[in-house]
Amino acid sequence: MNPRFSKLMSNIANLKKVHMIGIGGIGMSALAQYLLDQGAQVTGSDREPSPVTELLEQKGIRVLLEQKAENVPDDTELVIYSEAVWEDNPERMRAKELGIREQSYFEALGDISAGKRTVAVAGTHGKTTTTGMLARILRDAGASPTAIVGSLVRDFGSNYLAGESDWFVVEACEYKEDFLTLSPEVLVITNLEFDHTDYYRDLEHVQSAFRALAEKVPATGTIVTNPDDPNIAPVLAGLPATIIDYTKEAGYPTKFPGEFNLMNARAATAASRIVVPGISEDVLRDSLTAFEGTWRRFEYKGKTAKGADVYDDYAHHPTAIRKTLTELRKKTSGKVFVAFHPHLYSRTRDLLPEFATAFTGVDEVIIAPIYAAREIDDGTVSNASLAERIGKSGVHARFGTFVEIETILRSEPGEGDIVMTMGAGDIYKVADQLVA
Repeated sequence: MNPRFSKLMSNIANLKKVHMIGIGGIGMSALAQYLLDQGAQVTGSDREPSPVTELLEQKGIRVLLEQKAENVPDDTELVIYSEAVWEDNPERMRAKELGIREQSYFEALGDISAGKRTVAVAGTHGKTTTTGMLARILRDAGASPTAIVGSLVRDFGSNYLAGESDWFVVEACEYKEDFLTLSPEVLVITNLEFDHTDYYRDLEHVQSAFRALAEKVPATGTIVTNPDDPNIAPVLAGLPATIIDYTKEAGYPTKFPGEFNLMNARAATAASRIVVPGISEDVLRDSLTAFEGTWRRFEYKGKTAKGADVYDDYAHHPTAIRKTLTELRKKTSGKVFVAFHPHLYSRTRDLLPEFATAFTGVDEVIIAPIYAAREIDDGTVSNASLAERIGKSGVHARFGTFVEIETILRSEPGEGDIVMTMGAGDIYKVADQLVA
């Protein structure tokens, strides 16, 4: 196990008062809802409002939009913090001053996982959609799982599904080996590529993390994956767990385009057969056909004033971008405009050749300033340099601020054209403005 998680975790299910720093994070907010359902009084803070913080407020969880020491109630039993929150955060410093126990989000998630029958859904691409599909199927089949998903799922009106059984379906994040806190009885690996280049050295390093997770699956457990994928095969070699090839599933139609979504549905179907042996084909078909999808995954937003259709998608890795845009191109004979928000300087720099060719078939690409998140700009890459590289591949590419991008997308695309905002940052706000 990653040494960051080697300390003994204690049960959080019986806590009465929890404060969460960075509660607006997609995982943190789902955990907050879980703790509320367990009877805890939950408070939290974040830096700005979002659809997620609005959801929490609707559920009765107070979200403070400024992080300061006095936010932490003196009688708090546990402070849970997002990985993006450093030790010098005033609320974490206050917790230390008061002697309040602290736990990272992933440690808390591991605590829950240890007490349940966990189905962990991991992979470079598709894990959010697969987790949502699987949770929907199991709910419809009467398995009553608890689920934590990495996006808002329209079918649940949340990124969290409350369940009454001991099954726990959770999206497993590979960044910094965070998923090693989990105790999976069933592990789904959708696919595997080199990513998170600020932490992982190369593909082999990523594979070693997935191998460590796969080794946590007991001999009586199951791994659902594509064992013929050359990137996955080394992860599976010699493991005692049963290996199920999800690509052998016939697959059921969904509302969402692309072979990648069909593969997500196949993975969810194969995993559901393990949790609910003998699950009916009618339940599988009906659940997948009715699945409404998740926030920011090929999400249709509406039309601009000039009649162009607007979509938004979370894709931020070159493979996901390429596959998503291939399907987008099929939706129109008009022009395709893409506003891309690169996520992290390290990913943009290290995968620059792949990004340069990921936009083939698009008429216009506009690159927003790189979303720094946890990183500092070292001057090696920018939205301007990425636009230049894309341009050399034969696609017309520009760069600009959010305001400039919105101005372009209001004026240039017309009826019959398609606009897609794309990336892991907050580029979705441009899409919202375009259809407002």
